[in-house]
Amino acid sequence: MLALCLATLGCATTAPQSSAGSSASANRAPASSAASAAREQTADQQVHHVLNRLAFGARPGDVEAVRAMGVDAWIDRQLYPERIPDAASEQFVARFASLGKTGEQLLADAPPPAAILAQLQRRGGNMTAADSAKLREQGRQSYAFLGELASSRVARAVISERQLNEVMVDFWENHFNVFAGKDRTRYFLPEYDAQTIRPHALGTFRELLGAVAKSPAMLYYLDNWQSVADSGRPTLRAAQRPVNARQAARRAAAVQQRLAQNPQAQQLAQQLAQRRRGLNENYARELMELHTLGVDGGYTQQDVIEVARALTGWTISRGAQGGGFAFRGEVHDASAKTILGKSFAANKGVEEGEAVLDLLASHPSTAKFIATKLARRFVSDTPPAALVERATATFRRTNGDIRAVVRTIVTSPEFFASASYRAKVKSPFELVASTMRAMNAQPDATPRTSQLVSRLGQPIFGHQAPNGYPETGDAWMNTGAILNRINFGLAAASGRVPGIKLAAWPLTAELAKTSREAQVDGVIKELFGGAVSTDTRQVLLTGTNPFLQQHGGANDSLLVADDDAAMMGGMASGMASGMASGDMTASARKQAASERRAARAPVAQQQQAAGREAVRPERGGTLTQSIGSLPQLTGFVQIVGLALGAPEFQRR
Repeated sequence: MLALCLATLGCATTAPQSSAGSSASANRAPASSAASAAREQTADQQVHHVLNRLAFGARPGDVEAVRAMGVDAWIDRQLYPERIPDAASEQFVARFASLGKTGEQLLADAPPPAAILAQLQRRGGNMTAADSAKLREQGRQSYAFLGELASSRVARAVISERQLNEVMVDFWENHFNVFAGKDRTRYFLPEYDAQTIRPHALGTFRELLGAVAKSPAMLYYLDNWQSVADSGRPTLRAAQRPVNARQAARRAAAVQQRLAQNPQAQQLAQQLAQRRRGLNENYARELMELHTLGVDGGYTQQDVIEVARALTGWTISRGAQGGGFAFRGEVHDASAKTILGKSFAANKGVEEGEAVLDLLASHPSTAKFIATKLARRFVSDTPPAALVERATATFRRTNGDIRAVVRTIVTSPEFFASASYRAKVKSPFELVASTMRAMNAQPDATPRTSQLVSRLGQPIFGHQAPNGYPETGDAWMNTGAILNRINFGLAAASGRVPGIKLAAWPLTAELAKTSREAQVDGVIKELFGGAVSTDTRQVLLTGTNPFLQQHGGANDSLLVADDDAAMMGGMASGMASGMASGDMTASARKQAASERRAARAPVAQQQQAAGREAVRPERGGTLTQSIGSLPQLTGFVQIVGLALGAPEFQRR
C-alpha cells in the first residue's frame, strides 16, 4: 500500500487523518471574504493552499500571518509586488556583481576559455604549467556568474517577500526557456533574468513577448541573430557613398591589421565568414508553437517562414561579442508577406516585426494557450475547461494583462476546490525552495543549493530544448526520483543541506523532549496543517519507510561537495554538453566543442574521482542522480526527515 502510495503520490489527496488539536484550530479560522463561502476548501486549507501555490511554501509563522490578514487580502497584496518591501532578498542578491552586468560586459570580463586555448595553439609548442593554470582559471571564471545566477534564483524563492512574483519569474523563464549550455548563451542569462523577465512577470503579455524577442539571450539561443534575407530577396540596403579602389584597399588593410591584433575578433570574423548565410526559422517556429499560439494554434509551415522573414535583421549589436538589440535593415527581407491571413506591405523595417508580435500576442489562440498554461501551473495538471474559458476571456478583454489573468485563476472556485488541494507535484526547484522555507533556512551564497536542484533533476537554465521543463507531475515521478526526494528530506533534517539547521527550527526546542507521538503531531501540524494520510502518520510514528527499505535505504550522494572549483566544473560539463548539433551551424558546433573541452579541463580529475555524471534532461523528460549512505537517523531528526520526504510534502 505504501509503495503504491509513494509511487503515485496519490495518498495526499485521500481522506487525511487529523492530528490532535489541529481540526479545531482550522475550524476556528475566519473566512477570508464573503466569496470564500462558495469555496470547498476549509479556511485553514485555503491558507496552506495559497502558500503552496502562490508562494514556495510556508515559513514558520506564515500560516498565522496569512490567516490574520485574510486569504484574499494576501492574494491581492502579492499581485502587486512593487508595493512589497523586499530588503532581505535585494541585499542577498547585491553581493553578486555579475548579476548587474550585460552579456557584453561578462564576455569582456571572463571570455570563453576557447579564446585563450586558441591563443596558446597559435603560439605553438607545448602548454606550460602557467598556461594550464591560466586555462583552469579562465574556465572557472567563465561559469562563475552562472552559478551566482542559479544561487540567486534559489535564494529569492526562499527569502523574497514577493513570493508570487518569484513564482511568475519561474513560470516565464520556463515558458520562454533558454538553455545555458549552448556555447555563449550563458553570458546573456543574468540580463535575461534581470532586465527581460522580472520587470514584466506580472505586466502585459505583449510587453513581455517583445522584451524576450529582443533579448540577446533568446536571439542567440534560437539563432535569430544570424537570420538574414535569403540570397536574391530584396532588403532595406542603406544608401552608401561610392568609394574609389584606393580607399577600399586602405580600409581593407586597416581591418586586417586590427584583426591581427585581436585574436578574438579574428576568430569571430572567421566564424561569420564560414557560417551559412540565409533565413533561420528556429525562433519563428518556437515563437508560434511554444511562446504564443501553441502547437494547435492554427498556423502553417508557410506562416513560420513568413514570420522568420519578418524578423530577419533582428540581431545583437556586436553579434557573438554581445551588446543590445539591433535592427540591420541591410539584411532584412523587405518583400511583402502574408501571416495568419494578414497582409504586410513591402519595404517595412523593424516595425514589421513589431506588428507580427502584435498579431501573435492578440490572437485568440494565444489567449487560450497562455490561460491554459497558467491554469495548469496554479490549479491542476488538467485544468477545468470552464476556468480556462474564463481566464481566456480575461486575457482577451484586458489585452493580455497577466496580473488580471492570474487573479481570475487564483480567486476562482476551481482554484479553491477540494480536488485542487495538494493536486500538483512539486518540481525539484519547488521542492528545494519549499524545504528551505519550511525549515526557516537561510540561502546559500555558493552554488551548492542550486546544484541540489540539478541533482534532483532540474538544472536551472539547464533544459536543452526550447519547450522548458514539464508542468505536469508524471514527468517528475518515478522510482528513482521518489527515492531521491525521500533521501533529500532525510539529508535536510540531518544538516546535510546548506542553510538548514534543525536546531534553529522554532519547533525543535518546543518538541525535543516530548514523546514521539507528540513530536509527530507537532511536525504534522507545522508542515501539513495537521492533516496527513494514515500511512504517512504510521511511517512517522514507527520511523520505518517500507519504500525506502525496498529500494536500497537512505543515502546522500546527491549532496554536492564544498569545493567551488568542482561545482563550477560540474556546471560547465553539464550545461555545455547538451545542445544538439542540428541546432547549430558547423562553425558554432566547432566553437561549442572547443569551449566544452576548455571548460571541462579545470576539474576533469575531480569529476572523475567523484564519479559525477552530467544532468542532461531531454525534451519532455528528466534525469536524476542516485544518492550514498546516510547515517541511521533516530528521534526527532528522523521524524522531520521522513516528513519532508512524505507524499504530502512532495505535493503543493
